[in-house]
Amino acid sequence: MVKTKKGKKHVAPIKPYKFRRRYSQLDIYIRKEKNFLYFIAFSLILAGLVYPYASIAMWVGFAFAGYSAIANDSIQTIGTFIVSNEDKKWYWQWLFMGSIFLGTVFYSWYVFDGDVTYQRLSSKGFDQTIDSFVYLQLAAPIVLLLLTRFRIPVSTTFMLLSVFTVSSGAIISMVSKSLMGYVAAFVAAFIIYIALTNIIKKMVKGEAHGSWVIAQWVISGFLWHTWLAQDLANVAVYLPRQLGVWEFVPFAGFIFAGLGFMFFRRGEKIQHIINEKSDVRDVRSATIIDLVYAIILYYFKEMNNIPMSTTWVFVGLLAGRELGMRLRNQDSTAKLGRTFSLIGKDVLSVTIGLVISIILAVAINPVIQQELLDFFFR
Repeated sequence: MVKTKKGKKHVAPIKPYKFRRRYSQLDIYIRKEKNFLYFIAFSLILAGLVYPYASIAMWVGFAFAGYSAIANDSIQTIGTFIVSNEDKKWYWQWLFMGSIFLGTVFYSWYVFDGDVTYQRLSSKGFDQTIDSFVYLQLAAPIVLLLLTRFRIPVSTTFMLLSVFTVSSGAIISMVSKSLMGYVAAFVAAFIIYIALTNIIKKMVKGEAHGSWVIAQWVISGFLWHTWLAQDLANVAVYLPRQLGVWEFVPFAGFIFAGLGFMFFRRGEKIQHIINEKSDVRDVRSATIIDLVYAIILYYFKEMNNIPMSTTWVFVGLLAGRELGMRLRNQDSTAKLGRTFSLIGKDVLSVTIGLVISIILAVAINPVIQQELLDFFFR
């Protein structure tokens, strides 16, 4: 209080206190990713405009699926390659992997009479070219782009293929094969790393010999080829089952250009899944991971033509590797707890993707809806 000239007491005005505004994590994310979220909104609107026109919708869907599938699955195939070759120019990595992509897809297109998927879409439930689309089929890869931005390694096979299947049996077959892949990868990696952790540690000490770099590029190239033979179906499902020359050229050209953009960015944000794992920056560790993964994928590729989730296989591989290393090193309870936390987080992520994909498949396909009704109310 202050006194006026007349001696009366006057209450001084209280200056408004400037509160510092606090943003939640969501607020910060929205501000940081404003342009990306605008792109997602635009894409959803575009999908709504073009889906009734099949000849346009198939290419729009392919464009969304082409980038979203490779961006999300990049952690499996080129993730360790990128992180262990940070000292190499991005365009050399792009040209190397891009050339393998072009060779792989051209071989399938030439040998299988226009089929670029190594006949992965010839299995029952996926063998028919789509002649009409529904909105959610074009929205599915956009949702996948959003999940990729949130660093969630969902299965592109389930997210993209399940919305086109004409029977629940096809989804069950994919889930069964993918679970087998997860278990096989987990067990193989666990046995290898619990038995050979000390030997591997000695191998990765000191400066890597130049031959390791060559070996990693060769093995990563083989892994990339094997993955493409499995997962190109996720992208090509939007297009005719046999592509002519003038359909093949934009198909291959778009993905080749998208790879260049991804290498320029050093992987999408989902690359963090790789970066948080132990010792993946060393070219020798990356080579061992890629070799084990490539062998497992090749085995399942040769097993049958049923599509499978390579994401589940890769997550199983990383989980078995981490657990085997920790147990072999007799790490503390705290470190083991962190390892189980990482494993649980990755499993939760792929499970979320599976649930979302099944919801989309049920929402889109009246045949599956009827099958579910018959199953529960017969």
